[in-house]
Amino acid sequence: MTASKNAGLVLPLEMVYAGDVAIAGGKGASLGEMLNNLRGAGVRVPGGFVITTNAYRHFIENAGIKGEIEMLLSQIKVNDIKALEQAGEKIRSTIKNARFPSDLRSEILDHYDEMAKLHGNGLSVAVRSSATTEDLSESSFAGQHESFLNIRDKDDLLNSVKRCFASLFTDRAISYRGDRGFNHFDAALAVVVQIMVRSDMGSSGVMFTLDTESGFENAVFITSTFGLGESIVQGAVNPDEYYVFKPTLEKGYRSIISKKLGTKHVKTVFSAYQTKTEPLQESERSQHSLTDDDILQLAKWAVIIERHYGKHMDIEWAKDGITGELFIVQARPETVHSAKKRQHSFETYRLKEQGKVIVTGKAVGSKIGQGEVNVIPDMEDMPKFRKGQVLVTEMTDPDWEPIMKIASAIVTNRGGRTAHAAIVSRELGIPCVIGTENATDVLKSEKHATVCCADGEEGKVYSGLLKYEVETIRAESIPKTKTKIMMNVGIPEKAFSYSMIPNDGVGLAREEFIINSCIGIHPLALLEFSRFEARAKSEPEAAKVIEDIKKRTAGYKNKADFFVDRLAQGIAVIAAAFYPKDVILRFSDFKSNEYANLIGGSLYEPKESNPMIGWRGASRYYDKTFMEAFRLECLAIKKAREEMGLMNIKPMVPFCRTPEEGRRVIRTMKELGLEQGKNGLEVYVMCEVPSNVIEADEFAKIFDGFSIGSNDLTQLSLGLDRDSELVSHLYDERSQTVKRLVKSLLETAKKYKRKVGICGQAPSDFPEFAQFLVENGIDSISLNADTVIKTRLMIAETEKRLGIS
Repeated sequence: MTASKNAGLVLPLEMVYAGDVAIAGGKGASLGEMLNNLRGAGVRVPGGFVITTNAYRHFIENAGIKGEIEMLLSQIKVNDIKALEQAGEKIRSTIKNARFPSDLRSEILDHYDEMAKLHGNGLSVAVRSSATTEDLSESSFAGQHESFLNIRDKDDLLNSVKRCFASLFTDRAISYRGDRGFNHFDAALAVVVQIMVRSDMGSSGVMFTLDTESGFENAVFITSTFGLGESIVQGAVNPDEYYVFKPTLEKGYRSIISKKLGTKHVKTVFSAYQTKTEPLQESERSQHSLTDDDILQLAKWAVIIERHYGKHMDIEWAKDGITGELFIVQARPETVHSAKKRQHSFETYRLKEQGKVIVTGKAVGSKIGQGEVNVIPDMEDMPKFRKGQVLVTEMTDPDWEPIMKIASAIVTNRGGRTAHAAIVSRELGIPCVIGTENATDVLKSEKHATVCCADGEEGKVYSGLLKYEVETIRAESIPKTKTKIMMNVGIPEKAFSYSMIPNDGVGLAREEFIINSCIGIHPLALLEFSRFEARAKSEPEAAKVIEDIKKRTAGYKNKADFFVDRLAQGIAVIAAAFYPKDVILRFSDFKSNEYANLIGGSLYEPKESNPMIGWRGASRYYDKTFMEAFRLECLAIKKAREEMGLMNIKPMVPFCRTPEEGRRVIRTMKELGLEQGKNGLEVYVMCEVPSNVIEADEFAKIFDGFSIGSNDLTQLSLGLDRDSELVSHLYDERSQTVKRLVKSLLETAKKYKRKVGICGQAPSDFPEFAQFLVENGIDSISLNADTVIKTRLMIAETEKRLGIS
């Protein structure tokens, strides 16, 4: 349904529909469409009227200024900024000084008076430009034209309408049309006059019906701040950010999978007929600008609007601080990801020229990275590191992750393929060369370097910036395999992007990665926060812990809730990204020395001579000194599954040494509210201790599946410390000892009808080991993102050779 092109000068929004862009502009057409068709679904749009493009043309013709505007436009030369500014200023001034035709003036004020009858003498309106060339799916003129808020009398209303007409010829609008080949007089401008939503006293923001970074389609992404939305649009604040998962939202779950508090130092409010920014009080900065109910309501509306238009949408919303009501104040097609064709592909890196090899080590990943060299000896020098540089250091631990995330490549003196630098580099998709022994010395004199991990097991660091090429394999050409090819994921921020790589789910999601990146505080320190406060007066270390915790947990009275919420959200983002495929989530597997590195951790953790085989994994969960911390992990999983609806999460118990220990963990989980079998909950166990293989029949009676951790299984079956460089030459997952253990487990698991996957690094590094697994009937192989497609191609060839289909 559309209004006639011969419609009058002013139309109520109730008479405007999506097809009326020519007379109501993009904004007006969209608002009218939603007002008329989505009210029944509960979507609220402020009422008002549209001063049509017919009125704009009538104004230009009646005032006798069209010829003058055409003459001024003809004087503009391409890329002549000064001429553009001079012409634009004269055109806008001409329009603002022109007189309103009496018939148009009367019609505008008549509609305004009708609104005043409904809303009283204190009527406040928003006067908003709505051009015919804005809010299109193939191009967006959003922000090119002016809007005026909190207009309270008739003279200001009429002046604001003229200023909107004039904004059709802002410098940026003239330039934008010229760049895209639009004729200036093919464009016309309507003006929407709406009831003012008092978000200056509430909050406002923008939401998209997909993730704006990755293009992930199953999430609603909401930004929000206190006051008017100008502060977000202008970049004056870092807003609060929320993600809501659409598939489970539509099933009735409270599917807020991520909430991040922004640094909202200011807010934009009204000042007479203009706006101004004013500082936010500290109490407001530490509060979210939306309640959970508000977030869910907005997300539901976003889904309704997206479904109505049949495309991804960019939506502006506002919350009235007086009534508490939410409103949609604009909706237009999303233009960035919608304009792109989805590109699922696999990249192969290859050097195009030879260079001087400075240092070598073990390669992590299969990419090439390069940049300015920055040798960082210790943590105190981390602020000196800049985005895009090559990080060179002795070794890394979780505290280094902030600069690792922005490095183009990483080179370390120490460490093996399962060291922290290697694990995190794989997670981030950054090339890394480890165990070079002397990189920090050798690379000090190098200005630039190229780090190559594309030539097999040996990683090479070259002097200078060498040319390289990237070959892309399209996803459509990647074969399916009977063996499930899953992924190892630990950093939630990467999950949406990783989910677009062809995969069969997540074989290993690491809780400790989420705890490190999203929480950073020892759970017992949060649980005993009040005790710390009492100790803080006399113990400097406790005082420092209190200070750090308060900063990180702003807005939380119960500090333990911070741990549960953050962990649940980190888990949920990963589970949502791969939904409805299985996401096998490993309970925290920090060693005591790693737990000690968390805020407050040193006050709780014992000093063990060999933490690798000490108090870790299952032995912590039922221990009275740690059980309350484990309860927080169970609550987080329960929240992600039962509140957010992510039933694809399957928890997994690491380092479970005996069947009795396995039974104790299962009982403890039940006591803490996470019951095996309830709501389809399956519980897996890591197979990384030889006892897991020797007593596999007993473990199969307790757990629903196994996941082989080849890293620990290798070190424990060969009796070596995988972190020791002195015996690293003996560390080999391909040894007959390891292979016999794996084969034995697979045979026992099949007998008990239990699934077996592998989440260690061996299948990624050694194709022959992956082939061995397939030959012996492994159900799934879980890999780091950078090796998923390469390994799938190899597995497909193996299955073809073996006649597996």
